[in-house]
Amino acid sequence: MKPVALTDAEVDARLTGGWQRVDGALQKSFRFPDYHHTLAFVNAVAWIAHRADHHPDLSVHYNRCVVRYSTHDAGGISERDFTATAAVDALGAT
Repeated sequence: MKPVALTDAEVDARLTGGWQRVDGALQKSFRFPDYHHTLAFVNAVAWIAHRADHHPDLSVHYNRCVVRYSTHDAGGISERDFTATAAVDALGAT
């Protein structure tokens, strides 16, 4: 079944934990003490994405990683994106 995009009001009502709606995607920046910790986080996110078959856009820097989720099949943000962001938040990164 094709995923359905949520309305802007539905998305805004569900934003928590520092996630923001930016240009049709859910986005959050995570900070780390160094590159090693950043890459460990990236690898954990990659494993989550592989298992869920739902892959974010990642922008990787020395001490931070920006994670962006949207559902291309839905043409916006869907329930799958909120499920994925909750899994990423469960990693405990800030």
